[in-house]
Amino acid sequence: MILAVANTKGGVGKTTLAFLISVARARAGRDVWLVDADPQGSASTAATVQADGGREPVLACSAYPDARALGSQLRRQASKFEDIVIDVGGRDTEALRIALVLADTVLIPVQPRGLDIWALGAIASLMEGARSTRDGLRALAVINLADPGISADNTDAVAALTDFSAFEVLTTQLVRRKAFAAAAAHGMAWG
Repeated sequence: MILAVANTKGGVGKTTLAFLISVARARAGRDVWLVDADPQGSASTAATVQADGGREPVLACSAYPDARALGSQLRRQASKFEDIVIDVGGRDTEALRIALVLADTVLIPVQPRGLDIWALGAIASLMEGARSTRDGLRALAVINLADPGISADNTDAVAALTDFSAFEVLTTQLVRRKAFAAAAAHGMAWG
């Protein structure tokens, strides 16, 4: 499975999700390759901090912010791993477009805020473009960094997401928890 964690909007928690999903899949016994396609390189840094801290599982991680290198390496290496998780930077880049075409599934994290919802048109358009060249691409939008408890912002965001036909909306919401981001920054996950 190739999973791209992507959104043209920055600050929605893509890197944290990509890192934690990679760790969870590796802990479940899967052979995982975390690919950092963001020029900021935060996913690579998290994987390095984790490995240097002696924390398990140690993830295979590579950085390919250049679209040509990303596409070439994904095509060459895909058969060597059970799961590939791609962390894509928060803007419309060639690397993002390559990841959308090569992924089986795209996870689109969205904060339950007006600015994040308004920005979804860009990633929805890119999803439609990717589907014109790749059949079977699945896109899942997830509310990330949701307010704890019952929140009008969370409810309104889910309602707004359903207006986009380019992706399915996951019913599970990921609640804002400082511990998730802090753990990733220290190369850790939960437990």
